[in-house]
Amino acid sequence: MPAEDMENRCRWERAFGVNLGYIQDKYEQYLHDPGSVDPELRTLFEQWGPPPSVDHGHQPVRDRKRERGSPQTSAYQLEKVVAAMQLAQHIRTYGHLEAKIDPLHEGETEHVSLLDPSAYGLTEEDLRALPAAAVWPEAPDRMETAWDALHHLKQVYTESLAYQFTHVHDPEERKWLCRWVETGRAHETLTGEEKVALLNRLIEVEVFEQFLHRKFVGQKRFSIEGLDALVPMLDELISQGVHSGIEHVMIGMAHRGRLNVLAHVLGKPYELIFSEFHHSPNKDLVPSEGSIGINYGWTGDVKYHLGGKRAIQADNVVRARLTLANNPSHLEFVNPVVEGFTRAAQEERTKRGYPKQDVNKAFAILIHGDAAFPGEGVVAETLNLSQLRGYHTGGTIHIIANNRLGFTTEERDARSTKYASDLAKGFEIPIVHVNADDPEACLAAVRLAYAYRQRFHKDFLIDLIGYRRFGHNEADDPAVTQPKLYAKIKHHPSVRVQYAQALIKAGLVTEEHIEEMENKVVEKLEAAYQRAMQKNKGDTFHLDPPEVLSGSLPDINTSVPLDTLRTINRNLLDWPEGFTVYPKLRRILERRANALADDGKVDWALAEILAFATILHDGIPIRLTGQDTERGTFAHRHLVLHDSKTGESLSPLHVLPEARASFAIHNSPLTETAVLGFEYGYSVFTTDTLVLWEAQYGDFANVAQVIFDQFISAGRAKWGERSNLVVLLPHGYEGQGPEHSSARLERFLQLAAENNWVVANVTKAAQYFHLLRRQALLSGREEERPLVIMTPKSLIRNPRVASPPKALSEGRFYRVLEQTGLGQYPERVERLILCSGKIAVELEEKLEKAEDNMDWLHIVRVEELYPFPKQDIQQIIQRYQGLQEIVWVQEEPRNMGAWRYMEPYLRDVAGEIPVRYIGRPDRSSPAEGLHEAHKKEQDRIVQEALRR
Repeated sequence: MPAEDMENRCRWERAFGVNLGYIQDKYEQYLHDPGSVDPELRTLFEQWGPPPSVDHGHQPVRDRKRERGSPQTSAYQLEKVVAAMQLAQHIRTYGHLEAKIDPLHEGETEHVSLLDPSAYGLTEEDLRALPAAAVWPEAPDRMETAWDALHHLKQVYTESLAYQFTHVHDPEERKWLCRWVETGRAHETLTGEEKVALLNRLIEVEVFEQFLHRKFVGQKRFSIEGLDALVPMLDELISQGVHSGIEHVMIGMAHRGRLNVLAHVLGKPYELIFSEFHHSPNKDLVPSEGSIGINYGWTGDVKYHLGGKRAIQADNVVRARLTLANNPSHLEFVNPVVEGFTRAAQEERTKRGYPKQDVNKAFAILIHGDAAFPGEGVVAETLNLSQLRGYHTGGTIHIIANNRLGFTTEERDARSTKYASDLAKGFEIPIVHVNADDPEACLAAVRLAYAYRQRFHKDFLIDLIGYRRFGHNEADDPAVTQPKLYAKIKHHPSVRVQYAQALIKAGLVTEEHIEEMENKVVEKLEAAYQRAMQKNKGDTFHLDPPEVLSGSLPDINTSVPLDTLRTINRNLLDWPEGFTVYPKLRRILERRANALADDGKVDWALAEILAFATILHDGIPIRLTGQDTERGTFAHRHLVLHDSKTGESLSPLHVLPEARASFAIHNSPLTETAVLGFEYGYSVFTTDTLVLWEAQYGDFANVAQVIFDQFISAGRAKWGERSNLVVLLPHGYEGQGPEHSSARLERFLQLAAENNWVVANVTKAAQYFHLLRRQALLSGREEERPLVIMTPKSLIRNPRVASPPKALSEGRFYRVLEQTGLGQYPERVERLILCSGKIAVELEEKLEKAEDNMDWLHIVRVEELYPFPKQDIQQIIQRYQGLQEIVWVQEEPRNMGAWRYMEPYLRDVAGEIPVRYIGRPDRSSPAEGLHEAHKKEQDRIVQEALRR
């Protein structure tokens, strides 16, 4: 090799090392297909020819370039081009590290050597010698050199907006995002009129907070100050949505800034907010007509938990509806609830098959706390739902209301990542960090977020970085824990002040104009305050449930004619021609063909699918989700069949001729909290659908305890939220250990009050059939409420649970069932056993083997535990005048199960008759870990219950 070529090659190897081979490979690829390489490399090869030492056996490209008059390059020049390209890419990747995104300049603008040309051996002279297209193929004509292009890129990536896109793996998405930023669309300036309107909005936001601060000293309001731009950001997001045809905008947020959002985005009357500060939210202050919806339960909630609704109208036509979800203090747990709202609003459920989803009908906005976003696991669970077919909503706009503090906890103790937003990187969600003191940049972030959602139907995250002017709440002194920070905040001008000065300097407003704008807001607030004080009549809450909930559920005819059931059953087994059901499963399913004969039996699984089919026949849609729900945890359901040859899937309920509504069934991810919250939200938003969630095992529901405690059990009393959600929890002691025995029945009974839900533990397939149908037929009625069912495991296939066909066609749901063959001689009965669930079946099995006369005993199964069936049990007790005792029998430990709930009710109806307990003793663990120990305890309970 000539000495000149050797020196050339050594220079390349010193400059690029292993990357030299990469560049050579890319050049080979370029020769075969120029369009297959990145635009930057394509420009490089077109302008400067091949890298050295590439011998193609034909005329070198550099020679062809020379013939066209193109400049010839040396290895040294090419080294500069590649270094400049690398610098450009690092500006895109690491520009956020130098961006001016913190209003208080706390630890920001780290000098990043990766953004310094000298770190790449580049000087200004080197970069001015290179064309702009060498580092940015889309550079506008006004940018002639690489120096111009890099200066522009550094400017757009390191100002008040900072971007993190490189974790987005899809090349099309990443290029679209970079193009949006680099071509200036993210930095479009507002008109003078728009800027003045933005200032006026910031004045409304700040003056409202200052007014509350003066009038209600020390009261909690969780001020928005320091993140004031959040309100105009929401304005812009909603405006973007409405103009693109969105019909519903769903918003979820925690406390920070909530009152301001309610007042200025949802249009909640100032008078009502002021009245709530006086602890007497006078409902007379809510407009009787118009577009504002404020709803309360009978016990209510604190003002900064309440949600609201608003209809956006134009020309007397509703263009869109806004919903701000009610949210308890458990912060991020509202996220999946709002996603459920959104999915419900997007789906058309009037035809059989899966619902038809239109993601352009609704979208969600979730506002997170900077401490809660990385800290609360439900955030990650909800983000994981975003691209799953049963849960995606076409892209959610996330905003972190980042005030750089938890309650008193600083970032270094709150997370293990640089940014609060870093969790989103794992889900390939684009991230924009924005300085909350630059309101125009905040609006630019919103426009990018919504455009991305519209283009790719995926989530987008805006990290709104500001500060918190006061403590976590206004009764707290933050200087106790962050003295230096709050000394700085005390003297830091608000965004309204800064933006006003900028507009004055630009000649768009004057000091007098600004003062006039502020005075108008104050006058409006003062007038509203005076009206609220005049109408303040004291406590207007009625702390009792409405009359429609005070009594028992209405009697509803849930029976279905036997001919209809038989026709449906035949059609469920009429699979499309060419569809090959797995042979073993086919034999199992075909046994159902004769289940509705006069001498047939309907088992649990068939009763369920017949209930679903008849509900669809009634025109009521169904949504069923949960872990392994399509097949069923215990391989019993098989509502989705899989062709054993092609793998294609089919749900018989989707092709059922009698179906007049949609049937959605989805296996959920291995998540309880987010999925249950999603289904709750879905059930709240739509009143026409039977929504069911099934736990893989009942005790898995305890992972979602917050959803039960704060939403499902209490949502109506606190917020007036109605839900008909059905929760299916497999329950029963069968020796599978502590984690697969108990669905924690006691917890649901502990939460039971004010007819807030129904808790059942049924032992017959027909009971399950009628219970599901009753729940569906109550959908949309004032009497609707959630239903919690302790469903069986081994009993699913127990012939004692199966029911005759007439029990479905002529029967109904019975709150209590009496054991057949007992109690025939009332005067002889001395012991009345009350029990629920699987233990009742085991007692029945033991009774049939008993050799002694058992006429001294009667057994009653309590199928509906809550509401307590007092009248039914009283009537039974009155039949047996010789009763010596009433015994509650359960397989759960004494401190679990239904006993602690049932005991006071039983003593009340028993009068002077003694009441006692038979079951496991108090335990800290729900069940034994050894099967033999379980069997021994189970046998003891049954024998003691039946021993005279």
